[in-house]
Amino acid sequence: MLDNKQSVFSLMKPTTLIITGIIVGILVASTIGFVVMLAKGTDDSKKTTINNVEDNNIAPTPQAPVAGRKDVVINSGDHILGDPNAPVKIVEFSDFECPFCSRHHPTLKQVMQEYGDQVAWVYKHFPLDSIHKEARPAAEASECVADQLGEEGFWNFTDTMFANQRSLGSSYYKEVASELGADLDEFNNCVSTGKFADKVEDDYQQGLNLGVTGTPGNFINGIEVKGAIPFATLKQIIDSEL
Repeated sequence: MLDNKQSVFSLMKPTTLIITGIIVGILVASTIGFVVMLAKGTDDSKKTTINNVEDNNIAPTPQAPVAGRKDVVINSGDHILGDPNAPVKIVEFSDFECPFCSRHHPTLKQVMQEYGDQVAWVYKHFPLDSIHKEARPAAEASECVADQLGEEGFWNFTDTMFANQRSLGSSYYKEVASELGADLDEFNNCVSTGKFADKVEDDYQQGLNLGVTGTPGNFINGIEVKGAIPFATLKQIIDSEL
């Protein structure tokens, strides 16, 4: 039965056959081209992926080693506890309102008790104004006390501030200054005129230039040691410097 049936193509006119052949040819060519492009695209994608993986695994260009010590200048007006010529100098950038500084303060006092004249403790101001509103006023007040009572007065004032951080405020600064023996009229004038505002700011700017971003910021013979660290850790560093 199948042999007796005419095919579809036998029923078509010659012109129709030609047109149909052209259309079929175009479709076949398009299909082949699409398959080739798809294969090429897949291959390119693989190459790109491989290249990206290789790029990620390239060893970074060696950088110059970061200096192990920084040049921390100690000025004549800085507050120094211990022998200024001690072989180990700890420069602390601190904030009177910083809770970590209040924890760190007794640790540094312990260092001074154990090492004596082998260590000099240099205190510099680094008030974090955005979060500690009393840090800068307290720093300026401490300088006004030092102006009258010298280094002993400064360190006594500092001890008191860290021991009573919740009391920080102008009235408390006056109270402590008076208890330490400062003349209140002179103290008040010193504070109100901002006599030592520049000194506090100079300390702060020095800290920024050294890369200090938080408190306490410590430099042991120029070696940066961030934060309030345990006495045992400080001891290891100090011993390695002696």
